[in-house]
Formats: sequence, structure tokens, C-alpha cells
Amino acid sequence: MGRSAARGTHLVVAGLATAAVLLQLALVLAGSAVLDESAAPPLGLALVRFLCYFTIQSNLLVAVTSWWLAGDPAQDGRWFRPVRLAALVGITVTGLVHYVLLRPLLDLEGLDALADTLLHVVVPLVAVLGWVVAGPRPRTTWRTAGEALAWPLLWTASTLVVGVVSGWYPYPFLDHREGGTAAVVVACAGITVLFLLLFAGAVALDRRLRPVPADGR
Repeated sequence: MGRSAARGTHLVVAGLATAAVLLQLALVLAGSAVLDESAAPPLGLALVRFLCYFTIQSNLLVAVTSWWLAGDPAQDGRWFRPVRLAALVGITVTGLVHYVLLRPLLDLEGLDALADTLLHVVVPLVAVLGWVVAGPRPRTTWRTAGEALAWPLLWTASTLVVGVVSGWYPYPFLDHREGGTAAVVVACAGITVLFLLLFAGAVALDRRLRPVPADGR
């Protein structure tokens, strides 16, 4: 794939991720509850919690890195590599965890259902497909993977600490009051293994798939 086509691909991904986050933000501002919250909290608290969701953070990372790549589809750099990899693996985990653990809990309609589908289904699919066809590759090493892993580990640790202090957890599988501490440990361990497998897979695919974008137009 040439640079022009790669630029267009990243532009589509960036637009969808941005639209998904903005739609969910608009719903939060309008007073909608998120996930299985029984009632929406006060606006200020709702906005803070909005930014605490792994779903939102992963979609934001996809949006930022994709807009960056829309400007330069061959973008590279010391800090760009782990951020880009974190975005790709993070959004993949967002889609998989939502499908397995969260989807059965939700009964959404209208714009809430649309935002949920965009954030958890559409953006994960187009982000991964966009990387497959437009890259950029090669960009991933084991060091890159280790640096990218810092974000989900820090998110998990900080989320659990905040949950213990405040009593609020963004996802029910992290709440020890739902199924007990053992269930939380199992969930965190399982998701950590999923991250490790996906990072390893990303390193392997980055080496095996052909380099993109190609030089020229």
C-alpha cells in the first residue's frame, strides 16, 4: 500500500475513533449512565469517571495515533512506537473483553447502543484492519512491547486502588463485592495473560508481514 492509500486508511480510523469518543462524551454530558451504572453521577464526577474507562483511553490512543499517521503514514519515533502499539493492543483487548465479559450485562438502546457498538466493536475492528493493511511496519520490538505494557499495568493498579478508596469500579469484574476477591484476581490474571499474548503476537506479525507503507505515492 502506498502512502496516499495509507493516509486515507488512517484518516478513516481516526475519524471513527474520534466520533465514538465524542458521541459517548455527549451522552455523558446529557446525563446518560455508563455500562451498568444504576444512575448517572453528578456531571463533574461523571466526566472524571468517563476518562477512567479503559475503553475510552484505548479509543483515545487509537484516535491520536491515527490522526498522527494520517499526517505522516510512515511516522516513527522513540515514543511513537510504544504508544502506537499500546493503542493497537489496548483496543483489541477492549473489543475482546467487552464481547466476553460485558456484553451479556448490557441492555442498551438508541444512541447508547450506537456509542457502545462504535467504541467496542467498530473501532477495534477498523483499527486492527487498518494496521494490517497500512501499518506502519516494521515498528515493533520486544523492548517496544515492554514499554507499551506499562500503560495497562498502571491502569489496572490505579483502578483497583481508586476502587478500594472510593468504592467505584469502572467494570464489574474488577469489583470484589460482585464476585469476591478471588474472582477479581482471576479476571486480572486472565486479562494480563491476554495482553502478553497479544503483545507477543504483535511482535511476531510485525516481523512477518510485509513492510508498509511502500515508498512513493
